[in-house]
Amino acid sequence: AGIMASVEMTASMTIDEQVAYLTKGCVDVVREADLRKRLEQSAESGQPLTVKVGFDPTAPDLHLGHTVLIRKMKHFQELGHRVIFLIGDFTGLIGDPTGRSKTRPALSRAEIEQNAETYKKQVFKLLDPDKTVIDFNSSWLSSLGSEGWIRLAARYNVAQMLERRDFRKRYETGQPIAIHEFLYPLAQAYDSVYLRADVELGGTDQLFNLNVGRDIMPSYEVPSQIVLTTPLLVGLDGTEKMSKSAGNYVGINEPPGEMFGKLMSVSDDLMWDYYKLLTDLSLADIDTLKQRVVSGTLHPKQAKIDLAMHIVADFHSVQEAQGASEEFERRFSRKEVPEAVEEWTGRVSEEGQRLTALMVAAGMAKSGSAATRLLSQGGVKIDGMRVEDRFHTIAADQPSFVLQVGKRALRIKLCKD
Repeated sequence: AGIMASVEMTASMTIDEQVAYLTKGCVDVVREADLRKRLEQSAESGQPLTVKVGFDPTAPDLHLGHTVLIRKMKHFQELGHRVIFLIGDFTGLIGDPTGRSKTRPALSRAEIEQNAETYKKQVFKLLDPDKTVIDFNSSWLSSLGSEGWIRLAARYNVAQMLERRDFRKRYETGQPIAIHEFLYPLAQAYDSVYLRADVELGGTDQLFNLNVGRDIMPSYEVPSQIVLTTPLLVGLDGTEKMSKSAGNYVGINEPPGEMFGKLMSVSDDLMWDYYKLLTDLSLADIDTLKQRVVSGTLHPKQAKIDLAMHIVADFHSVQEAQGASEEFERRFSRKEVPEAVEEWTGRVSEEGQRLTALMVAAGMAKSGSAATRLLSQGGVKIDGMRVEDRFHTIAADQPSFVLQVGKRALRIKLCKD
């Protein structure tokens, strides 16, 4: 049934429509004319494109920021193409130097294997397991051998490597660059050679690595891959990219109610980026929604509720999304949040403030460790929604809210520094 649906979808879309669908939300497309040509060849031959996406298993939990890329993989699957979810168990031993001011510590083999298993379980919340190839790049990179690595390294030079902003900055400021870090983009490029990738997807921060693949593939008599990059999703704080360490994330394994509540905290402006990157609605449909909000025929709160339901349904079910919406409405619209007996006003920087630090400053916890303990015990709520994440960050522009710790409740108001 899934294969038939893909065939029907491809047959019903023109090449122009397929290009628009596949490039929706992308930042870089290198090059669109090549993508169009490959899609035409695929339609004529009936041979699907090979689409490669690499994930180094550096962290065990996926959040919505990761799913921007995974959703783009799903789009290729829907058009009948072969998607390879490549787990970089070999490249994970090197450590991706992207965005690093110093050498990344390598993971142990046990950490890589444990994280890889967790990844495999989570990606199928979006991807079709029957149409996804999962592979590990140690299969060919480990067996490349000394001679193979020397021949691979000979296809690129130091001047080309120093075109990478991270490397150039470290070189100019005297920060060390380990030789093995140069091997990372080469290893990623060889993955594309080995898999004969037609398309490689990655975040915007991966553009250099992806283009190294384009550069060296012809020297192996393999046509250069097309490169598509997706933007880095801004987190709930509205400033930094979504990450667990910043506490501004929504995990895809979080309960429906918790996901829904976090998404309702997104600003009205950021909501449209989430619509574009985290739903399958067309740009035309999203623009129509935006115009309805501007004209006043659709309340921004309702648009945000619809967004949250779309996203929660993707990772749970339509029924659970509806339940989360009803619970949110019950708590907030019917004022089932306790009346705050006191009001506390504090200051917050542009980057926001960790909830644990805020609890201490407001006198709701004696120390950071005590605040963390209260969170882990489930005794902390914001506007009636339980918060257990010790990294949770309060955005600088968040309006006043009720903070509950146990039976005590404070109305918190924050002013920017």
